[in-house]
Amino acid sequence: MLRPALPRDVPQLRDLVQPYAQERILLAKELVGYYEAVQDFMVAEDETGTLIGCGALHVMWTDLAEVRTLAVHRAWRGRGVGHALLDALVARAQDLGLRRLFCLTFEVEFFRQHGFEAINGTPVDADVYVELLRSHDDGVAEFLDLARVKPNTLGNTRMLLEMP
Repeated sequence: MLRPALPRDVPQLRDLVQPYAQERILLAKELVGYYEAVQDFMVAEDETGTLIGCGALHVMWTDLAEVRTLAVHRAWRGRGVGHALLDALVARAQDLGLRRLFCLTFEVEFFRQHGFEAINGTPVDADVYVELLRSHDDGVAEFLDLARVKPNTLGNTRMLLEMP
């Protein structure tokens, strides 16, 4: 079952993401970071209510958001959980009137199956770039390809989905 994340889910969210963060596949967050962003998350749970997957949609600008922290418990990989979560995040983005979704990923083929295409550079104009520089969010810094987050982005592919 998919649903919006609730504050009570945060410890499970952190535990779900932790193995991927240790492998530097996903960006590590402090517990407080999950609480601050809980409204960005969708979660998948099994029949017992245990979280088996998560993903976040982080709005960055009037027409742009980032898909973040898409993770599926290893025991549930290959069963469509990640696809269902990504579809839900794309639908949420469309409901918000967004036109573009960005992701920074090692899972290029997975995102390609959903219409994302590899890109070079940062897909915003100079004025928006300057505004985004004011953000303290590490994910925005990764989007902008700032030097201070380069170790987090090594090996990742920048991808973009343009929606009608």
